[in-house]
Amino acid sequence: MQKNEILEASSTIQAKLSSTPTIGLILGSGLGVLAESIENPVTISYKDIPHFPESTVSGHKGQLVVGTLEGKQVIAMQGRFHYYEGYTMQQVTFPVRVMKQLGIDSIIVTNAAGGINKSYNPGDLMLITDHINNMGDNPLLGPNDEDLGVRFPDMSQVYDKAYIQHAADCAEELGLAVQKGVYVGNTGPVYETPAEINMLRTLGGDAVGMSTVPEVTVARHAGLRVLGISCISNMAAGILDQPLTHDEVMETTEKVKEDFLKFIKKIIHTLPK
Repeated sequence: MQKNEILEASSTIQAKLSSTPTIGLILGSGLGVLAESIENPVTISYKDIPHFPESTVSGHKGQLVVGTLEGKQVIAMQGRFHYYEGYTMQQVTFPVRVMKQLGIDSIIVTNAAGGINKSYNPGDLMLITDHINNMGDNPLLGPNDEDLGVRFPDMSQVYDKAYIQHAADCAEELGLAVQKGVYVGNTGPVYETPAEINMLRTLGGDAVGMSTVPEVTVARHAGLRVLGISCISNMAAGILDQPLTHDEVMETTEKVKEDFLKFIKKIIHTLPK
């Protein structure tokens, strides 16, 4: 995306705001309910923002919600964009560039994911400690704009260790058992075969999904601190010997909604600088 497109989109959003957001939120399938807790919300449909794609997936409302959450100024994506929808990697990650331009310095990325680790259960929340890009593409391919980030960004600590520890402490205080693991990003839109899941487990994956990796890659390129959280919405192919459906994903995220809300609110309320 060109810098002028980022500026055009951000200026359109900024014109509707009276404060500067500091924390970005990307809310995955069934997890957009968090945005309903934002106080004094300013809601902006993606279709009203220049150069924004439109969200086409069930469970993704397709709007920005900007306001106050637990005393912090936040900007939440209630629905994200996916590579499998036919968008380019640059389009998928464009909102991260715009949120950075608007003033955020941290981003919390959530998703619904399939459990690869056999010790996981549907409904578990997993703190992402690292990821594997299995998408065969990268949003940073092509010319690099030094104003947006360095040509060769370091990915050795993509997910902020202090944030992971903070989130783990919050979970303990709430009495929530959370997992920690490696997220694998696949293109989708098909769910994986059992053989593919065995391969990903061998490679070190604990959960698999069709998002997150592109946005997080651009967030790191932009110098943002990142916290990633997966809701294990189902066990991946071949583990429980049952078909996988998007309805199951939505049902599981609905069941864990209360824990998810409490957890994210607690994290944001006490998020360290």
